[in-house]
Amino acid sequence: MEAWPTVAWVLLMTNIADWLKTVQSRDFTMMDIILLHPSTTPHPGSFKCFTCEDAADNYECNRWAPDVYCPKDARYCHTLHMMDNYGDSASVTKRCASLKDCRFTGCAGITDNGYHMCSSCCEGNICNMLVPRNTSSAIFSSTSPLVSSSGGFLPATLSYIIITIFTARHV
Repeated sequence: MEAWPTVAWVLLMTNIADWLKTVQSRDFTMMDIILLHPSTTPHPGSFKCFTCEDAADNYECNRWAPDVYCPKDARYCHTLHMMDNYGDSASVTKRCASLKDCRFTGCAGITDNGYHMCSSCCEGNICNMLVPRNTSSAIFSSTSPLVSSSGGFLPATLSYIIITIFTARHV
């Protein structure tokens, strides 16, 4: 009996196994986001955020995030990312948030265990796809105008933006 069919079979199975490893990418694509967004919304202006609690990394969070709309009082998506001393993810938490929940963004070291924590908020449908890793990405990003429906500036929002800009320059 010849050994060639057995060798060919082993090589074929090895190639298939290698191909399967490359198919399971750890990144989300825009097509994944499009598939998560249905055409109907529960209320005008509604949107979705990736949501998870203490996921192992960003991929695990985004992969298993529930496909639900944020409540009316939540206008932002919040992300809390904890990393170890080497910058590897230790924990990712994402959720819908109000402006009050987004007041403190940025990065800080946790002295007890040497971990590094970064927090960010953004406004928009599934805008929290990425996790903050440093002070450049741990920000509050708003795409809405600073004018309310009554025509005046929102004092809390304007104050927060001014404080954020001032502290970003002095960090």
